[in-house]
Amino acid sequence: MTDRAAERARSYYRALDEGDYDRLADLLAEGFVHDRPDRTIEGRERFVAFMREERPQTDTSHRVDAVFTDREGVAVQGRLCAADGGEITGFVDVFSGTGEEIRRIDTYTD
Repeated sequence: MTDRAAERARSYYRALDEGDYDRLADLLAEGFVHDRPDRTIEGRERFVAFMREERPQTDTSHRVDAVFTDREGVAVQGRLCAADGGEITGFVDVFSGTGEEIRRIDTYTD
């Protein structure tokens, strides 16, 4: 994977943290899947709606500690933080994509 794939992953977190849901949708493939410990969300529109309207906390930020790339995708290690800066959980997100879109994210948490 290229630096462009790593930048796409970083753009994903910026879009979430800034509440830029149009940009978030632009980053994701139509058939996007997010598999996380508490649920699996299928479809770009469904995922964006969840992030905009349903997620438990919207005043969070993602602190990216490391980005790893290879031919298969991108893995990001970081921390999800509350509005006061306190850590909620550590995470590793594994991104898969084709071309310019993120096709799938598998999330692993502490």
